Amino acid sequence: MTKIILTRHGHVEGIDPERFRGRAELPLNARGLHEAKAVAKAVAANWNPVAVYTSPLGRCIATAAQIAEACALEYSTMPELADMHYGDWQGRLHSEMQSESPRLYSEWRRAPQFVRFPQGESIQDVAARTSDALRLVLERHPAHTVVLVGHDAVNRVLLMQLLDLPLSAFWRIAQQPCCINEIDVVEESIRVLRINGVDHLASDRAKSE
Repeated sequence: MTKIILTRHGHVEGIDPERFRGRAELPLNARGLHEAKAVAKAVAANWNPVAVYTSPLGRCIATAAQIAEACALEYSTMPELADMHYGDWQGRLHSEMQSESPRLYSEWRRAPQFVRFPQGESIQDVAARTSDALRLVLERHPAHTVVLVGHDAVNRVLLMQLLDLPLSAFWRIAQQPCCINEIDVVEESIRVLRINGVDHLASDRAKSE
């Protein structure tokens, strides 16, 4: 059995108010660093991973570094886990694009499976590369626990594939910063045990207050 612990990076600027962050390099803010340390502590306390793979973007690397250190491991970057490429929309506020491109923005919120961002990616593109990442992890670690550190959109698409959901279900899955998703892959069987778990963040925050 391969157990996958999938998490998202910690908080960065551009989450509230929300921007199309994409491939922009955004460092963890103070809250994000605290979250990264909390998820690292939770992973080390509950599992014994043999590998940590991360998106090559800095916010994920910073989160992965905390997890790897807590588990006495090195992390490896995996290009397939990079955030969705929003093309011309990268860095723009959602409110701005809703005003400037109301038709395309509405379609993104209503039927994301039909959208390709100008000069950017579609959900289908993300699905193809995240499935490659999953395949590679399963080949390398057929009977171990592995941590993956990704992004909101990337994690949603990966979870949809694991849950055998259509790409139209994109908005039904929440992925808060440094949440924990737990998936067991047993031969040809996939069991999704946890999605968007954040109890470790609340308990850690309560202890620090």
